[in-house]
Amino acid sequence: MNRILLRGLISLVLCFGAAASTIIAQSTSVVKTAPIKWEDCMNQKPEWYSSDEAVRIADNVLLYQRDIDGWFKNIDMAAVLTENEKDDIIKQKGNEDSTIDNGATYTQVAYLAKVYTARKLERHQDAFFKGVDYLLKAQYENGGWPQYYPKLKGYYKHITFNDNAMINVMRVLRDIALKKPDYTFVDDDHRAKAEKAVGKGIECILKTQVVVGGKRTVWGAQHDEVTLAPAPARKYEPPSLSTPDSVGIVRFLMGIKNPNRQVVESIESAVAWFEKSKLTGIMWIKKPNPSKPSGYERSVIKDPDAPPLWARFYEITTNRPIFIGRDSIVKYSVAEIEEERRNGYQWYVTTPARLLYEDYPVWQKKRVGGKVSKN
Repeated sequence: MNRILLRGLISLVLCFGAAASTIIAQSTSVVKTAPIKWEDCMNQKPEWYSSDEAVRIADNVLLYQRDIDGWFKNIDMAAVLTENEKDDIIKQKGNEDSTIDNGATYTQVAYLAKVYTARKLERHQDAFFKGVDYLLKAQYENGGWPQYYPKLKGYYKHITFNDNAMINVMRVLRDIALKKPDYTFVDDDHRAKAEKAVGKGIECILKTQVVVGGKRTVWGAQHDEVTLAPAPARKYEPPSLSTPDSVGIVRFLMGIKNPNRQVVESIESAVAWFEKSKLTGIMWIKKPNPSKPSGYERSVIKDPDAPPLWARFYEITTNRPIFIGRDSIVKYSVAEIEEERRNGYQWYVTTPARLLYEDYPVWQKKRVGGKVSKN
């Protein structure tokens, strides 16, 4: 059958020439623009963003945009929707649940910019600017961003570095300010506002870096929006020094062109803390265990040859790794917290390794003669 089909296609091309070739090419194009998941929407080839599939997803993004102009989290906005589903989404537009948590809002803004740049559909541009305005409006005067806006309740109102929320907002705004390729259509007024917001954000980062014993260390996952001190979130997330979130902050600071002395000192201090706080001779392993609800068991084992690890959280005053269950009681061994939290949270990370041994040396070399701005 394959040979017969191949002969048929060859005959088609011979008989109808370019017309048949166009039909075959269009069929191939359909395969290239097959449905994808929202989590993959920012990782497509440039030409994909001009496809009908990209436009369909962008229209979904518009549908999910709240009246406050932000977006809620943990939604597959690339899913094909029925008319009933669309009606239900429209009914939720008045919800005040817009957030920058788990990639929400700033990812939608960045995606709309890509599709508008590729297809120039005005509705996508309008939604993009509304999203940017939402991010600008949500910023505190001190430069930080809350996790939710305008739902400023509980830990939602804290300045949120957790999961790189604030840092990723600043990355999008910095790309707008720098007129990166996806944002060449942005007007000068929005560009200026984005630049100002990033500047205020950097000031907030410098002010929130935790000082212990007169030395700068790193940052908490959340900081109080008034005092700027590290603040709690969920029961197992107390005020502490947060390793993964601090890595994202330092990488952002390293991306500043011509950093001033304060920024350089902030980076150097954080790098020194990462070096000081690394854990050696242990591994954080995950092994199958059918008897457990999760199907696996996490534990720490000794291994003298293991690469360095870092705890997710460190106690501010002692710099000891800490682990917390849903009882909110600080423990100094991960084995002491309940199974559900022990297996359901990433208590150790490796992300500082690349920062220390790859990113930081490259950053040092890029600084011309070690010079910094006097500002």
